[in-house]
Amino acid sequence: RITVPAPAAETIVAVAVVEGQHVPAGAPLLQLDATRTAAQLAALQAQSQRAGQALEELEHGPRVEDIAQARANVAAARAQAADASAYYARLQPLGRQRLVAAADVDRARAAAGNATGVVQAAEQALLALQHGTRAEQVAQGAASLQAAQAQQDEQAVTLGKLALVAPRAGVIDALPYRLGDQAPVGAPLAVLLVGDHPYARVYLPSALRPSVVVGQAAHVYLQGRDGALTGRVRAVRSDPVFTPYYALTGEDAARLSYLAEIELVGTDTAALARLPAGVPVRVTF
Repeated sequence: RITVPAPAAETIVAVAVVEGQHVPAGAPLLQLDATRTAAQLAALQAQSQRAGQALEELEHGPRVEDIAQARANVAAARAQAADASAYYARLQPLGRQRLVAAADVDRARAAAGNATGVVQAAEQALLALQHGTRAEQVAQGAASLQAAQAQQDEQAVTLGKLALVAPRAGVIDALPYRLGDQAPVGAPLAVLLVGDHPYARVYLPSALRPSVVVGQAAHVYLQGRDGALTGRVRAVRSDPVFTPYYALTGEDAARLSYLAEIELVGTDTAALARLPAGVPVRVTF
């Protein structure tokens, strides 16, 4: 018995199977509403494209027009610095002769120094553009693009899962939710019975456990069916069930049981496939 879980909390808009139906692997089972998931995928695709364009911009570096603008800013700053320096030079002798206020001379000195700083800032900005984009910035842009693409791929997978299909060939055992229901994420939308051969699950008493090995033949009797079916032991658990072994002493150890699976074998595979699940059985060795 395997379950097909809900990949998203969306409304069931179509049901393609009924309980008890045999379905091959990949057969459509249910369809969930894909409107919201498709819109989210479109938004992530746009973000991925934006990240890609930003990376191309970083790889191409600054434009010629931006560099020309930076050169013009440097020229303008130098002109303003020259004017401020010349004005300060004219005020210095007047200040010494006390023909102008000392505050005016101080302001002219500060303006000249500020203009010099503006020139240096403009020159450094021009150098930054001329050197181009740093390799670290390009790497950051590439990482952002990869993250956006990964989110896009994840959402695309979720969108594809909204059309639920049978993961294996089997029989539809249960459909817990109906058309129009909205199941939570992870809830079982379909339960399938799968496997090449049906099997019986039995509990071996501790006294019988040493004599039963994997591959041993067995006879399986179904309640309500005449005759025995041929079986073969395919698995025996090593850990006991019911009562923990470390809590038992002496004769109480006989209460231990070991879970075993007896696979039904035979030439009439179609008849074996029609056997109902959950029927009580009795097994002899």
